Amino acid sequence: MNFDEYRRYDATGLAKLVADKEVSAAELLTLARERAAAVNPRINAIVRDVPVTKPADELNGPFAGVPFLIKDLGQDYAGTPSSHGSRSLKALPAKEHATIVQRWIDAGLVIFGKTNLPEFGAKAISEPEVWGPARNPWDLTRTPGGSSGGSAAAVAAGIVPCAGANDGGGSTRIPAACCGLVGLKPGRGLTPFGPGAGELMHGAAVQGVVSRTVRDTAAMFDVISGGDPCGPFVPGLPTSSFASAVGENPQKLRIGVRVPSAITPTPHPEAFAAVEAAVRSLIDLGHHVEELRQAPFDDGELARDFLLTWFVFLAWEVAEAKRLTGAGDDSFERDTLIMAALGRATSSVDYVAAVQRRHDHARRLTAFFESYDLLLTPTLATPPPKVGEFDLPAALRPAVDVLLKTRTASLLRYTNIVDDMVEKNLGWVPYTQLANLTGRPAISLPLHWTADGLPLGVQFVAPLGGESLLIRLAAQLEEAMPWADRVAPL
Repeated sequence: MNFDEYRRYDATGLAKLVADKEVSAAELLTLARERAAAVNPRINAIVRDVPVTKPADELNGPFAGVPFLIKDLGQDYAGTPSSHGSRSLKALPAKEHATIVQRWIDAGLVIFGKTNLPEFGAKAISEPEVWGPARNPWDLTRTPGGSSGGSAAAVAAGIVPCAGANDGGGSTRIPAACCGLVGLKPGRGLTPFGPGAGELMHGAAVQGVVSRTVRDTAAMFDVISGGDPCGPFVPGLPTSSFASAVGENPQKLRIGVRVPSAITPTPHPEAFAAVEAAVRSLIDLGHHVEELRQAPFDDGELARDFLLTWFVFLAWEVAEAKRLTGAGDDSFERDTLIMAALGRATSSVDYVAAVQRRHDHARRLTAFFESYDLLLTPTLATPPPKVGEFDLPAALRPAVDVLLKTRTASLLRYTNIVDDMVEKNLGWVPYTQLANLTGRPAISLPLHWTADGLPLGVQFVAPLGGESLLIRLAAQLEEAMPWADRVAPL
């Protein structure tokens, strides 16, 4: 098998070739590593090698022999550090496999590397100082998104057909949209964060994958779904497998569409074009699609609640990294320290109030689902931004450094910095946080490419337990608007 042949298969297809003894696991791993050696210096997707220790003849499971990459956050591999994109944790080895990693190993996947991400997964771009920026295979001047940007870049570049991701505010769907991939965020509790944690960010963060095909995503969720013994939930699983949903008729759906956002009242024309292309296909498939005059939730308040709780969580992450490693402030990025300072300055009452308001957002969305089956939005409000576009302006860095050194950065909460961060950092991705804070499943599908040849996905949000419905519709759209054969111009 050569690379062109390797690239034509998704993970499900490669697994069948191995099972039928048409190709060996060793051959596939060699092809994946050769492709990584050829393109990773340009895209910086893989930041750490993982030792492959299990002999090929001992592999079994539905994905036996398929090369795979995991994210360098929340997906610990025993004996290998999980940097979380931070200098502070770069050399601290994981004590045990994460539950989800063990499930991938048990499924026969051959894990050989870990992928790039922003420090602590705290941004929608993947440009950590410790590893350098990941780049989008469709345009090397652009971001592959974040925080699972390295995984998405690796899949889009053809290194692997599928890779590990996770999502606390859009971190699977945003990179999928930037790189022309499928990104499913499951509902709260469906996938595990154990054994090191029961849940993260009150269940807003979930595990998953980015892939080229709907059937790979579905089959991967059959592998990774279900709680673990130390988790806080016994999640509701579907009566039949996710893989069996591929090809099932989703029946006629009622879909509400919203493109403008309170954060981004006038999205880029390509965001409208992405939704319009999806709407045309949905109507052709017999679905009822209706434009919404207003959002079914307060997206401005939701964005502020998301950032406030994120800042507090990041303050804890920095403190925990310091406790584990003895690291000082110089082991963290400036932006991380600013966000952590804002988190520490948040009162416990304000924090609990923001967490409690998640129920208000969920109630509004639940009321929407009484009239509609799904909510459709763009995944991105703009095409993927340029690498470096969100760097703190050089003129502001000295003043911020003074505030950090004098421990007065908390005073920034009395300025417009939070509003500025909402506008700047969420302005191009205002749609994804809804599913995280409400615990609902959502999927990004690569249904549109811009005039410049850049992917720009669309998002469907479903009610609780709607993962199978999303998979059925995604497979229907994949057949109507095929994307898997598109190849990034690396």
